[in-house]
Amino acid sequence: MKEGAIFCHDCGKRASVDDLDAPLTSGASASVPTRLQRAIGKVNFEVVSKELVKMLSVKVENSSFRYEAGAMHYMKGELTIESNLPSGGKFLKSMMTKESVVKPVISGTGTVVMEPTFGELSILDLNDDEWILDRGAYYASEMSIEVGMFTNKALQGFFSGEGFFQTKVSGTGKVVIYSSGPLEEVLLQNDRLVVDGAFAVARTSGVNMQVSKATKGLFSSFTSGEGIVNTFSGEGKLLIAPVFNRYVSLMNYLSAIHRNTLAARK
Repeated sequence: MKEGAIFCHDCGKRASVDDLDAPLTSGASASVPTRLQRAIGKVNFEVVSKELVKMLSVKVENSSFRYEAGAMHYMKGELTIESNLPSGGKFLKSMMTKESVVKPVISGTGTVVMEPTFGELSILDLNDDEWILDRGAYYASEMSIEVGMFTNKALQGFFSGEGFFQTKVSGTGKVVIYSSGPLEEVLLQNDRLVVDGAFAVARTSGVNMQVSKATKGLFSSFTSGEGIVNTFSGEGKLLIAPVFNRYVSLMNYLSAIHRNTLAARK
């Protein structure tokens, strides 16, 4: 770990109390915050609405946070950005989650404003929890949150629309997630939820996902119009975004017109 850091930039693990109390190396300036000061620093996430878009505002006080690469819009204050490549295994898995391979870390004191988006930004408050996120849902998190990978079974990853690898976040702290529409929370207690589509944005680790046919017989599946569905079961919470918000819907509609216009010209 580098001087002044309290969290590992690779795995997010927090340093022990003995490490935090250790003195700075000789020659370090007295004006540089000690590790203990950085440990009690603050990170505050706030979703701000301006015009038709939403932006994440992050206030950092002698602390750090991790975010999805390319999401930073502008920042003010004594802040630095650091990017480290993950290990070989994490590198390959990251390429299949729709999240960037490198997740930069911003440290110091100041204000950071992330890129505007037409989608929705939601803040999850984890308390020694573990959540599995949809591809592309991870946006930012505190350094106390470990960001890893969850591996789906081969058939589930292929047919579910979620992919073979999903992002897994665990620990205690705040996580910001992106969705194309407003989130709804579904609580499962030895129950199941059947979803026709890939709009389940996040689920706790106690919820299992399986891919199955909507109906028992092949003929019934053909006549009902329902094919493969995602079935969630177990105990825990699901966050779903069953509809796009009006701005994402409009952007998708205009994009479809643009594609059709280009295809007609060929």
